[in-house]
Amino acid sequence: MKKVVFFLYQLFIFAPIFILATIATAITVMIGCLVSKNSFWRYNPPRYWSKLACRLTLSKIKVTRKGTIDPKQSYVFVANHQGAFDIFLIYGYLGQNIKWMQKQELRKIPFVGKASEIAGHIFVDHSSLRSMLNSIDKAKSELTDGASVTIFPEGARTRTGKMDSFKKGAFVIAKQMGLPIVPITVNGPYDVMKINTYLINPSKMELVIHDLIPAETVEKESMNVLMDKCQSIIYSGLWEKYK
Repeated sequence: MKKVVFFLYQLFIFAPIFILATIATAITVMIGCLVSKNSFWRYNPPRYWSKLACRLTLSKIKVTRKGTIDPKQSYVFVANHQGAFDIFLIYGYLGQNIKWMQKQELRKIPFVGKASEIAGHIFVDHSSLRSMLNSIDKAKSELTDGASVTIFPEGARTRTGKMDSFKKGAFVIAKQMGLPIVPITVNGPYDVMKINTYLINPSKMELVIHDLIPAETVEKESMNVLMDKCQSIIYSGLWEKYK
């Protein structure tokens, strides 16, 4: 009976509100960015939209901050990728002006793709090395005025709940730009919406924002050591069932 009630909630309440909020947010971002250079329009409407999306799942949300980050400083945020709601959890509750490195395919989503492009998010084309390098150059040009970039170094959502191996892109950007890295552990979105399904399961979600890895360390450490260090930090914040 409980599953039936929540299915009806998702169909008649969650879905209509989420779709309308998504369209309204995308239009607000597009118009705001076109008529004003104020960074408010790039970051705040999506932040409110993301919080709404998380709350609509009826999940309990917890944010754990283990270090202090400066809202005026640029960082490379690196997070594990559990599910679709990772984006909403980070966007809504990180509290930083962030741009995403996201798959090229997302550009095709009505309203969202165009709004993301106008807001300066970076689309990644994995078809060739040259395309990847162009994405990195794009990231460099967008990280101004305290803007940061958020990347899922696993490259795709986990299919098991366990963390997969990392790719180098995020660490190349951090090294080339001399930026500190902030590891983020995401817990819960895997259970809220499993991959290849659109059914939502009310659960718990937690965002763990770890202490930063200073720019000096990022520049000094080898790529492999830096990747291993970051992966170890993120792993340490995972709930036991995801380890």
